[in-house]
Amino acid sequence: MMKDRAIIVMGIQAWDIQIGSNCKNIALAFAKHNRVLYVNPPLDRVSKYRERNTEKIQKRIRVQKGEDQDLIQLQAQLWNLYPSQLVESINSIPHEGLFDYFNKRNAKRFCADIKSAIDRLGFEDYIVFNDSSMFLGQHIQEFLQPETYVYYMRDYLVKNPYWKKHGQRLEPQLIAKADCVVNNSILYTEYAQQYNPHAYMVGQGCDTSLFDEDQREIEIAEALHDIDGPIIGYVGFLSSRRLSIPLLTELAQQQPEWSFVLVGPEDENFKAACLHQLPNVHFLGSQAPESLPSYIKGFDVAINPQLINEATMGNYPRKIDEYLVMGKPVVASATKAMDYFEEYTYLGETTEDYIQLITKALSENSDALIAKRKAFGRAHTWEQNVNAISQSIAQAKAKNPKVVKLWE
Repeated sequence: MMKDRAIIVMGIQAWDIQIGSNCKNIALAFAKHNRVLYVNPPLDRVSKYRERNTEKIQKRIRVQKGEDQDLIQLQAQLWNLYPSQLVESINSIPHEGLFDYFNKRNAKRFCADIKSAIDRLGFEDYIVFNDSSMFLGQHIQEFLQPETYVYYMRDYLVKNPYWKKHGQRLEPQLIAKADCVVNNSILYTEYAQQYNPHAYMVGQGCDTSLFDEDQREIEIAEALHDIDGPIIGYVGFLSSRRLSIPLLTELAQQQPEWSFVLVGPEDENFKAACLHQLPNVHFLGSQAPESLPSYIKGFDVAINPQLINEATMGNYPRKIDEYLVMGKPVVASATKAMDYFEEYTYLGETTEDYIQLITKALSENSDALIAKRKAFGRAHTWEQNVNAISQSIAQAKAKNPKVVKLWE
């Protein structure tokens, strides 16, 4: 575990994002033993115009005008920076050379704001931990000259249309330049190792305490009391980009004696799906994060019916850890990322696979299996994740003299 270091955490998610964030959790874990500056992405010109009526953008405009502070202390060893300089929205530029010119100019402005905060905080010999910011991240070493530059890959962003345009060219360049690359998926690790030998699988953290019945009493949600079992359940955003509506539909139609419970907000395709007409499918809507364990506790089997494609193949599904911490049998789509869980879950692809595996999970569940799942899920805390990141940097240090000073 790194201790008494100065760490700059940057990425593509701001501290005031309204959804869960790996980057924020990692920063909080770092800050238990280190001084940490969490840097929000800079405000770009298009977002400033399109979202000008939101408080999020108004806050950044006030910072630009000097009406609000740009550097806020969140806790004893953690600060949050709102960059004050506006950057240009350049992703639509088709010409590579022109894009690179403006991208470097954006990065120079961004790094100037970071350098100002670094000076005020008195950071020296600092580490930069970059969570997926593959464009602005190109010039971090040049403009900030960190002791160690770590690139964190937790999603296959280059398959996303926004990042694909220039990311397929630029992300490999950034990976190659980094001192260390850490990944939360076997697939991403294999991808990064094509460009950098110092690429390591570090797994994923999870706030297991909320789901751990050894730490708190959890009652089954009242909404499940009148639903006949066995209950086959899913908790999370119901996104047709990630989940298979046809698979869920076929499962529910072929197994009318099972109740399928889906907890979470729906995208437009889910709202329009014929699943809503099936009597054994129950949509329970968005629920407060702290109430989710009560829903999972009522499941006989928890599922993650992901689509299997390039965009989802490597995604680490944090919900699997949450299911396992509660001891639940888990049936999930057999993506590359799920190889990590193969000893603790049931993995399949087709509707027939799911029916067979859910039947098996229901029939062979036992106290011993429940204990095994709980122990594995509890092992994936954010503290342990940050420890794995620290060990990866140490491994890179052993092979790369550039980072020796950090560990002397």
